[in-house]
Amino acid sequence: MAVSVFLDTSVLLAGLVDFGPQSAPAQSLMHAVAENEVTGVGTAWHCCLEFFSVSTRLPPEFRVSPAEAVTLIEDEVFARMTVHDLPSSERLPMLKAAGQDGTSGGRIYDAHIADIARAAGASVVVTDNRRHFLASLRHGLRVQTPAEFLASRKTRRG
Repeated sequence: MAVSVFLDTSVLLAGLVDFGPQSAPAQSLMHAVAENEVTGVGTAWHCCLEFFSVSTRLPPEFRVSPAEAVTLIEDEVFARMTVHDLPSSERLPMLKAAGQDGTSGGRIYDAHIADIARAAGASVVVTDNRRHFLASLRHGLRVQTPAEFLASRKTRRG
């Protein structure tokens, strides 16, 4: 399946765990994916693992059990989008580029996700952490929040 829209962990998390009004754009996007209104959607295996990690250690009022996290990943991610990883031949070059760029700390994970999106052929990365992905612009990827992505779809259709 060709991927054009790539979802970051922040979208999976807010789209599948109700944090209140701030979750609405991500939930709308995940609903559009479920209804096949948005197709060609992918994410990274890393995002699935990160979703599991974060969702199972949230504050008690939002936390899901490990079994519920697996069910959400299986039913809402694996059943509706493709899950990608960085090809092994691109791992060391990605790490070297991060070193040359001065990437440090946790930003390495965002750089990794952006490179997976690029390798998957995505044209847009959808994230609630837009500033974390600005380096993706050099690969020709657009970076949008869920609200921006949904608004751009309405503009194109309308």
